[in-house]
Amino acid sequence: MTQTIDAAVAAQGLTLPAIPRPRGAFLPWSRLGSQLFLAGQICERDGEVLYPGKVGTEFDLATGKLAAQACALNLLASLSDAVAGDMRRVVRCVRMNGFVNVAPGFHDVPLVINGASDLFIALFGENGRHARTAIGVATLPGNAAVEVEAIFEIRD
Repeated sequence: MTQTIDAAVAAQGLTLPAIPRPRGAFLPWSRLGSQLFLAGQICERDGEVLYPGKVGTEFDLATGKLAAQACALNLLASLSDAVAGDMRRVVRCVRMNGFVNVAPGFHDVPLVINGASDLFIALFGENGRHARTAIGVATLPGNAAVEVEAIFEIRD
């Protein structure tokens, strides 16, 4: 039996959400050959931002990591859709970009984005390790604390 992404997420004690409705004129994912580009996802569920505000003011590092994990779960929902749930089709996570809505002086942006990176590594092992950029920004859609995008290599 093929393990699904949903089952792998459940094994981590988490729940795979429905793909969030885009807040703009874009698709949740786009494929080019074996590369799957996952559109940036904020920390939301059912259209509601779970962590609105700035990390370093409204939220501490630990909560910021939870916000990044929520983004990663939304990305995994898109990934699951793209591969019809089949984890065997996922070769590896190639790259991740993370954006953190930060208060002035907050410098632990990479540690916040570890909340997403750690989940991918837990699910895909060494194939979950990726190149990454973590950037602190002044604001994000919906005043979300975190947004994350990713590129995966997949097979047919």
